[in-house]
Amino acid sequence: MTQGQRFKIWLAGLAAALVFLYLLRGVLLPFVAGMALAFFLDPLADRLERAGLSRTAATATITGVFFLLVVTLAVLLLPILQEQVVAFVQRIPTYVDTLNERLHPLILELKRKLSKGDIDKLRTSVGDHAGEAVTWLLGVAKGLLTGGLAVINVLSLLFITPIVTFYMLRDWDIMVAKVDSWLPREHRETIRQQAAEINRTLAGFLRGQASVCLALGAFYGIGLSLVGLDLGLVIGLGAGLISFVPYLGTITGFVTGMGLALAQSQSWELPAMVAAVFAAGQLLEGNFLTPKLVGDKVGLHPVWIMFALLAGGGLFGFVGLLLAVPIAAVIGVLSRSALKRYLRSSLYHGHMP
Repeated sequence: MTQGQRFKIWLAGLAAALVFLYLLRGVLLPFVAGMALAFFLDPLADRLERAGLSRTAATATITGVFFLLVVTLAVLLLPILQEQVVAFVQRIPTYVDTLNERLHPLILELKRKLSKGDIDKLRTSVGDHAGEAVTWLLGVAKGLLTGGLAVINVLSLLFITPIVTFYMLRDWDIMVAKVDSWLPREHRETIRQQAAEINRTLAGFLRGQASVCLALGAFYGIGLSLVGLDLGLVIGLGAGLISFVPYLGTITGFVTGMGLALAQSQSWELPAMVAAVFAAGQLLEGNFLTPKLVGDKVGLHPVWIMFALLAGGGLFGFVGLLLAVPIAAVIGVLSRSALKRYLRSSLYHGHMP
């Protein structure tokens, strides 16, 4: 078999895999989530095995404790979150009054400086953009209800993911050994080296970034609650949990928190404290959390991660978000390997005797 024929076979296999993922994207969520959790927890299972537990006992212990912690955390947080949301809804008229008082001098100044025609144009423009914004929000809500976060998918996450996680974690080493036995003999060592690099990249990013997101969520949630921001825990946890997209969590949390702070208080003290919380969070993330937990050897550039997440989410919905970083890591490792080969080849150096 020629090199070109082998390339065509691998390319056809990759195309078939992508078509398979696209066709089954609606049912893949609990399985992808279970595989991700198994990958995340596998090192702990290996440690318990070395301590003397069987793989099944180690898997049962880890899975049980992990989901027990998740349920306990949810039970503790949900009443607090519900209380904040209810209080927020009840205070909406007060927010409207505060914003009206803040904006009233600006509106009077605009009326004084602008002509009646300019004001009419401004009202028309604002109305059009507001209508577009409402339409977009309704589209997003519809997508959430009918897409990856539909009720049936949420239920599958709750009931199917723990089962998938258990079996994947229990049989992880067996599956890796089986796949290793299928590798083509001629290129086995090269593939093993690339797989080890991919595993290192994924482990460094996923486990490290998950720790960073949890730490930031706790920091922002507690900090915003302490400074007295309504809905502070919700905004803080949300900002931390979506921080796996570089800068998105901080920017979203900061804009939302500042807007709510301006609506909640007539003074500038609360907005200043909210800004201080996010500034401290950025210093904590940039100087301690990311260097210590993620490191600089992962090899995934923030722009590449953002592109992968947007592309994955656009093509496959929430499942695409889960698969985006692993696929980006694979492409990054293979691209760097191909670049090294190119830089050593005669194609780069020209004709070599």
